[in-house]
Amino acid sequence: MATERAEGADTAVASEGAEVSTTFDVIVIGAGPVGENVADRTVKGGLSTLIVEKELVGGECSYWACIPSKALLRSGSALRAARVVPGAREAATGDLDVAAVLARRDSYVSNWSDEGQVKWLSGAGIDLVRGHARISGDREVTVGDTRYTARVAVVVATGSAALLPDIPGLAAAAPWTSREATAVKTIPESITIIGGGVVAVEIATAYTDLGAKVTLVARSRVLGGFEQFAGEAVAKALSSRGATIITGASPSSVARDEAGRVTVTLDDDRVLQSEELLVATGRVPRTEDLGLEVAGLEPASWIDVDDTMLARGSDWLYAAGDVNHRALLTHQGKYQARAAGDAIAARAAGRTLDDGPWGAHVATADHSAVPQLVYSDPEVAAVGLTTAAAEKLGLRVRSVDVPIGNVSGASLHAEGYEGTARMIVDEDRGVVVGFTMVGPDVGELLHAATIAVVGEVPLTRLWHAVPSFPTMSELWLRLLEAYGRPD
Repeated sequence: MATERAEGADTAVASEGAEVSTTFDVIVIGAGPVGENVADRTVKGGLSTLIVEKELVGGECSYWACIPSKALLRSGSALRAARVVPGAREAATGDLDVAAVLARRDSYVSNWSDEGQVKWLSGAGIDLVRGHARISGDREVTVGDTRYTARVAVVVATGSAALLPDIPGLAAAAPWTSREATAVKTIPESITIIGGGVVAVEIATAYTDLGAKVTLVARSRVLGGFEQFAGEAVAKALSSRGATIITGASPSSVARDEAGRVTVTLDDDRVLQSEELLVATGRVPRTEDLGLEVAGLEPASWIDVDDTMLARGSDWLYAAGDVNHRALLTHQGKYQARAAGDAIAARAAGRTLDDGPWGAHVATADHSAVPQLVYSDPEVAAVGLTTAAAEKLGLRVRSVDVPIGNVSGASLHAEGYEGTARMIVDEDRGVVVGFTMVGPDVGELLHAATIAVVGEVPLTRLWHAVPSFPTMSELWLRLLEAYGRPD
């Protein structure tokens, strides 16, 4: 069941006579990017580590989320970029080759083979067991008929799954989740998308590019967690490319007929019909049948943790990534994983923990400096607080908006460039606490904003961070000018 014996791991004899390790310093449940990063840090910290995975090593992001969705989106984005630059647009005379787009997606998910990821685990000195893990005691995990013991810690990194809301007829209609939508073999002629968040918007963008008739139904507004102007710009763009955007409505019932077509009836009595249905209304923790109650936690729940990812009330159970519900983003999960792995190793060695704000063993940025990029067209890039969130926290803030198209680098980037940037300044401290950009390719500007927010760089100092000419980064200068330089 296990791979090669890890140094420092106790062993037992399996039924087939093979020697397997049953005691490790650390056991990680879940071999997605988060689990892999935790295990990598604990092994580098000198701890024998076992990782358990019931599906593909590499997890949701590698095979059904981040990687395949971006592969599906990139071809349409590149074609549109060419069509707005004179000289290039004359050469872009055809439509997307859908088969080639899907083949490229297949290559990026290694045709849903985890052979390469397994090889990486082995090379990193991390043991692997395949199967469903269940916490069965203090520092104890059972997989199949074998019990494994952790001397130091057990880490839950099982991620999240799509939420299926309680809508009459929905389950029987066998709707798609993001997994089916990103792994599709044939693009449907039409698709109804329930949800207005990031997954809904990205799939709507990709499928519109790939020739499907898209109808998106959002209960409130598009991209409701972002600044309002961001969602409005994305909805406008999707509509201009033929998608139907319905806001302020919810499905009241769903049915799939014998021919396979789906009918969605809305609470305002509108009726939508399509070949397929995607539900993208949120996420639930993958903690069902995990045995959390053995550790004194609510079964099948999100796991509340401190900034070192240690479950509250426990001295041995950790949870990193989506499963702790702090920030459901792969890059934040990996950030948490690095903190958790290093904290586990430090505690095991009896070293002093650097667990103060912005310390080496904490994931402080999850509270106020989370970067997020929506791969729609236009892109939406944001970090830190929205205006509403900052005001809710009682901060005295000022928001400054600048049209990105006024920046020389943007106008050179694309004819008729349209976009908006908002900088939110804490007036009492003179630092940026939030930043949102909407426009083509703004994602490449996001990390500079993240550094400004995380570093709490004073605006007086930002004036001396001179952007290269003529780049889109001149946006920073335009925002500072709009804010006004202190006397």
